[in-house]
This record gives sequence, structure tokens and C-alpha cells, in this order.
Amino acid sequence: MAKMLIRHKHRGCASMKIVAVVQARMGSTRFPNKVMKLMGGVPMIEVLLARLARATEISEVMVATSVDPGNQPLADHVNYLGYKCYRGSENDVLDRYIQAAKSANADVVVRITGDCPLVDPGLVDEVIRRFKSTNVSYFSNISPPTFPDGLDIEVFTLAALGKAAEETSKSYDHEHVTPYLRESGRFKQAGMQHSEDLSGLRWTVDEPADHDALSKVFAQFAPDIHFTWQQVLQLQRAKPEIFYSNQNLIRNEGSTMGTGQKLWKRAKQVIPGGNMLLSKRAEMFLPEQWPAYFSKAKGCKVWDLDGREYIDMSIMGIGTNILGYGHPEVDAAVQQTVVAGNMSTFNCPEEVYLAEKLVELHPWADMARLARSGGEANAIAIRIARAASGKDKVAVCGYHGWHDWYLSANLEGGENLAGHLLPGLDPKGVPQSLRGTVFLFNYNNYAELETLVNTQDIGVIKMEVVRNKGPEDNFLHKVRKLATDRGIVLIFDECTSGFRQTYGGLHKIYGVEPDMAMFGKALGNGYAITATIGRREIMEAAQSTFISSTFWTERIGPSAALKTLEVMERLQSWDTITQTGMQIRQRWQQLADKHGLNIDHWGLPALTGFTFQSPNALAYKTLITQEMLTKGYLAGNSVYVCTEHTPEVVAVFFEALDSVFGLIKECEEGRNVMSLLRGPVCHDGFKRLN
Repeated sequence: MAKMLIRHKHRGCASMKIVAVVQARMGSTRFPNKVMKLMGGVPMIEVLLARLARATEISEVMVATSVDPGNQPLADHVNYLGYKCYRGSENDVLDRYIQAAKSANADVVVRITGDCPLVDPGLVDEVIRRFKSTNVSYFSNISPPTFPDGLDIEVFTLAALGKAAEETSKSYDHEHVTPYLRESGRFKQAGMQHSEDLSGLRWTVDEPADHDALSKVFAQFAPDIHFTWQQVLQLQRAKPEIFYSNQNLIRNEGSTMGTGQKLWKRAKQVIPGGNMLLSKRAEMFLPEQWPAYFSKAKGCKVWDLDGREYIDMSIMGIGTNILGYGHPEVDAAVQQTVVAGNMSTFNCPEEVYLAEKLVELHPWADMARLARSGGEANAIAIRIARAASGKDKVAVCGYHGWHDWYLSANLEGGENLAGHLLPGLDPKGVPQSLRGTVFLFNYNNYAELETLVNTQDIGVIKMEVVRNKGPEDNFLHKVRKLATDRGIVLIFDECTSGFRQTYGGLHKIYGVEPDMAMFGKALGNGYAITATIGRREIMEAAQSTFISSTFWTERIGPSAALKTLEVMERLQSWDTITQTGMQIRQRWQQLADKHGLNIDHWGLPALTGFTFQSPNALAYKTLITQEMLTKGYLAGNSVYVCTEHTPEVVAVFFEALDSVFGLIKECEEGRNVMSLLRGPVCHDGFKRLN
């Protein structure tokens, strides 16, 4: 497309300058740099401006973008094409519009967004003519929408826009420019509708699927770019398959989505499942509403990407922060490590100090190996234990990570691990040769374990010390004796339970010593560090196999762990979080009793949770998350307690939660819980995300 120079075209009413201001920027959360993506071989913004410039009722066409340096390529290209590009506030788009219009001496503003390359100049002219004939402050074709999404046109006086800016302080109004003009009732307005409701058609570019569809549209008409919107409508009716890629997207969804929700939707296009941890998927909490990403975290507070503050009465980083987010002493130790250097050809001395400390806390153990994730620690422990026992077969109880050795339990049946993990995990990718190497037993079912040992050549027993309830009938002691009598390596997985109820492993409370144990999550208070400890005769087997990884030698993890252990010991954090957890459990029960609801409690006191005794339990959990989010809380039916959950924090939380339990009671008495939810029910297991 040739470079063009646009002269100020004073058409229509001679006394009224009408300026089309195209809102555009490079930093779209869902589809970065979209306005410069090629459409028919040229940047999309260039196509849009060329089409818009044919509107005869417009005096001038200009672009309004922000001062963010990332918009420089856009500004340069717009200027190259001969259009004016005003650069203003990044977040206050309302002010950006006002200043852009003032710079062009506009009396009337035509608002067009930069993601609408099918903008139709004939339709623009029609909207402007109707605006002039009705003598209103605001006129559009979007209230209500009846034209295809992507043909949105708004016309308003600059004076009205300035008044709106003076009267509203809501961030939403300043971000989206015109809601106050439409919704405040303080401005005379009118609109036009199409004779047929076409609002379900999507001709805008908010996401890659939109770009794909509209690129095909322009290809159909190439090299002509000045076809009408009616011709596009005819094309869609004749060849609907062109639009299949974006037909499931929702009109103006972005205007109601937070930045985190937009980024989550974008993430699922480039990251399988959307993120790196199943338990942090937005669908596990509040589908379509969860903020998903944080900008900062401190104490028991989290801020989302829009700067909104929440108190975390949920899973606290999946239980990684017993001392709260950003503990000053731990962070200072890490910062000192960063300054001194995190990696070197030499080994870091902190790994020796940490290994010694963990052995000191567990006198039955003699040696330790360090890693950076719980799954790694579990894999290390299994490799060492198999090497030490000389046997392949493992009996397991509980959750022990994502590696092949563990998921192979599902090779016998896809739901074998459902009671230990999350339902729906398919063992695809796990070698079939591992079938029959891992056998499951249920907690407190000693007979089941004994049968496995008697019928299979079990070399390793791996289990969580406690699941949802503690041991019964000397279960742990029986397991220990069975392992000793049969020469089986006994491993306690304390990646989650460690340091929650005692200074070290939970097994210390029950007086049962394993042969090996793993620690993770809370060990580094948010920094990546895990450990596998064990008896010398077992751990030395690591020398007979290959267990090694570059980033197990970095310095931040051990440094954070050493300081975390020091602070924990000084504060006796395990006592604090246990007492707080018991208080939370008691307060849940008091609320349930007050509202006549039945709940079941589960988990360690510091990892406490409950479930409603109702077929709608999952919907009720979703409702709690939805309602508490609006009150400034991350909440559901479990709390991973930290030392920052003070009595004051807990008290205010339960004051806010009271009314939500009241809603749930209404639902138990006949009100439809789905009518209260503003989106789908949260997931309770593994589901593929599209």
C-alpha cells in the first residue's frame, strides 16, 4: 500500500470539525502487537486507516496511542503513512482521547478501535450524519449492538467527553472511554440498529484466531481492500467456514476481563494447559473470573496485574510460604547470595550446611541429597531406594509427583490414582514396560498393604505420613515393622507435611522413623529447594546409579532454606500455624452450625479444609471463591496457613464469609446455586484446557 498524506478535510457542517480518533497500542494482553500484524501483506493499522480515510463526513483521521516505549514502531509507521499520532496516558485512555482530540482542534470525536480493520467508511458516514441530525451529545451503533462485532462506531462531542472525565473517577470509565457517556444518564444520546441482529458475527481482532479469520476475508477480496461490510456479510453466508476459527469467541469479552484473565487466555495458546502447575490453573478456582497472575505478594497479601489487593486465605503459593510471602530475613539472605554470585564452577558451601542441619533435625538420618522440586525429590528417593533394595516394585499411598514411576500406577486402569491424586490423569507417555511396577494401597488399610507385600516382590514402600486423617490402630508402627521384617525400604514423603506441625518431619510426632524422607514446599519459604534424607546404608546407593542435575547446584535455594529454618526455629512457626489452623477449622464449624449446614473437615491443621455434605459441594466452593473475590479475598474451602494469618486477619475473613454461608443455606433450601454463579463451576480434577 502506497504512502499517503491526509489533508484536513472540512466536510459536513463547516462550523464543526469531526475527527476520527483510532485507539491503538502494541501492548495488547491477549494478542501483543496485533495492530502491526500483517493483513493482506501490510500492517493491520495501515489497512484500517486506508479504509477509514474514505469516510467523507470526517475532517481528519488520527491515531491515539500511549507513551509506552513499546508503541514506538506503531507511532513511526502511522507518521510514515502521513497520519498524526498522539501519544498519551497508558491506562487513562479517556484522557488520552481528550488530549488527542484537543491537539486536532476537534469539536466532534469519532471513536474507532485499532482492532477493527473491516471498519466501513460508508457506515461511518451514516452514523455521523445521524449524529448531526439528532442533535445529541452521543450517538453510536453499539447500544444495543446489532451490527457485527468489529463495525463499532461511536460519535460524541468533545465537550461531553470532557465533562465525563470531570465527573467520573472510576478506573473502568477511564480505561474504556465511553461507558460514562452511555450509562450515567447525564448526556443526551441516540443510536441506530440494523434491521437484522448481526451482533453474533465476529469481525474484530482481539486474539490470534480473529486474525486468522479476517486474513482469509482480505484474501478473498485481494487485491481490493475497499470492499463494503455488506460484501463481507455475503461472504460469511456463502463461505461460513472462513470464520470457523473464531466463532466461539465472545463479543466485547475484553471489556469485562481483568488483565490477568486476558493473559491466562493468551497463555493457553502458547503453554499446554496454560501454566506449569495444574493446581494453579484458573479453572481450579474460578473459571472465567480468576485473576490468575500476580504483580507482587507480601505477608498474606497478593496483588493482581491490575493492582487489586487480596488477602490470601487460600493455598498460599501451594503451601510454599509458612512465613508468609516475601519474608524480609529470607529475602535478604537471597539478595546477599545474588550479590555474591549464585552459580560457579565451584560448589556452594550452603548445600553442606543445609544437609547437616536436616540430619541434625532427624537423628535417624545420616545423609542428604538436594533438588529443587518435589517431583524431583520423589524421583531421587525412588531411584536410590530401588538401587538399595535391588528390587523394582513399589507400594505407594498418597501423592508423589508427576514422574513416570508414579503415573505408571494408572497403566492398569486410568483411575487407579484418583483417590491419591486428581481424577482424570491419563498415563499417556508413560512406557507400558512400567506396568506392574507400582501398586497402590489405602491409608490405614494395613491388610491391603500386607497382601501386596505377600503377593508382590515389593522392595520399596512410599507413603505420606498423614493423608486427610491421622493413623489408626498403630498403622504407621505396623508399616514400619513390616518393612523392617521384609527388608523393604520405607520412605515418608514429607514434601507437603514437613515443618507444618513440628520442626522437621511430621513423623516425629508419631515416633516412627523411616529409612528415607523428602522435604519441599515450605523448606525455602517460596524459593526452590527440596531435600531427600536417609540412612547411610540406603543413601550410599546413590553412588551406584546416576542422579545429577546442573541447577541442583545453584546457591539461592540452600541459602533460603538455611535462613527459613533459622526463622522457623526462632518463631516456633509450626505451633503458630497449627493453632491458627485449628481456630479456622473451629470458625468454619461455627458458621456451618449457625446456618444449619453440614460439613466434613480434612487435612492437617495447618493445611485445613472442609467439604459441604451436598451434591452441590463443588458449586458451593465456586460460589465462595466468587463472592469472596469481590470482598478482596482469595478463598475457597481450604486454607494453607502461614504466620501472617494473624487473629485479626482471620476474624475479619470470617465476618466476610458469614453472608456467603447464608447464600449456601438458601441454596440448600431450594435456591438454584447456578443462578448465583457468574461462570462455570470450578474443576475438581484434571481436564484438558482448550
